[in-house]
Parts: sequence; C-alpha cells; structure tokens
Amino acid sequence: MEQLRMQLFDWSDKQQDELSKAFLKSLDKDDPFGLNDEIKMITFKCLDCGKEDEVPEYVVEEFHFDLKEDEEVEVDCPYCNGTMRQARKDPSK
Repeated sequence: MEQLRMQLFDWSDKQQDELSKAFLKSLDKDDPFGLNDEIKMITFKCLDCGKEDEVPEYVVEEFHFDLKEDEEVEVDCPYCNGTMRQARKDPSK
C-alpha cells in the first residue's frame, strides 16, 4: 500500500511539474499581463533646477483622477525636491 501511495505521489509531482511548465510557456507566448509591453515614458522638467526626468505614462495617468480641468500633473523633482511639470516640445503651450 505504501508503495502505491508513493507511486501516486510521484506521478502527481510529475504531472504538476508538467502543468507548471505548460503554464509558464503560455505566459511567454500570450503575455496576458503585458509584461513584454514597452513602457511609455513622459519627460518632466523641474521648474526650479531645470533638470529633466522620465516618469512612466501609467503613473502620470493615475494623477489625472484628482486634477481639476485646468490643472497639470506635478511631481517632485528627485534632484532638488522642486516641482516638475510635463516638458513641452513647444514652450508656448
């Protein structure tokens, strides 16, 4: 009886390993979580020191929920703790 139980346990481990391998292979192929997607970065410029830093777009999008219509997303500068706003290609905007 013990031998049968050990055989079943061994078979179960092998089956589980195969299922795990198949699952991981499907993740590589299908990428359901978007792990292989390129992360779009948005450039922010500090109003105080003038340095630039990139922030992931998905982080910037989260700030839009709390903004009023005429407000811009502002983040803290990692260099001087100043205020950073999204850098504009056309400074008049």
